[in-house]
Amino acid sequence: MAAGQGTVNKAILLGRLGRDPEIRYTPSGAMVADFSIATNRVWKDANDQVVNETEWHNIVVWRKLAEVAQKYLKKGSLVYVEGRLQTRKWTDQNNVTHYKTEIIAEILQMVGPKPADYGTAQTAQPAEEVPPPPAAPDVTPDEPVDDGLPF
Repeated sequence: MAAGQGTVNKAILLGRLGRDPEIRYTPSGAMVADFSIATNRVWKDANDQVVNETEWHNIVVWRKLAEVAQKYLKKGSLVYVEGRLQTRKWTDQNNVTHYKTEIIAEILQMVGPKPADYGTAQTAQPAEEVPPPPAAPDVTPDEPVDDGLPF
């Protein structure tokens, strides 16, 4: 099997922007936008207390998707993102190595009502209607869930 075959690097998220997209340009002039989105996980712990856990994800979009993000996304926007995980590594002036894992978005869809200044974007179209996510089961993470599947 050739290198890279038989592997998958895909992230799919539905979350809310934690901040407005930050825009920058590469030396060759390509537009890049980055922003963070929050996703939530809710469950009950062993003491029957509801636990709400928020995970933050770093998103990077390039070229046309960056233009769409700049024009239409704002802090609090609900957005659907599909992309690949990529970890960057760098060493600062103090010789400390840093790592940052990001999702390089390939698909970006705005979810929910259209913003008042919404135009016609070719790259990303808003979703018509998205049902709410299913409620989290009332179990602890180690407890098996009876989902009706035979395995």
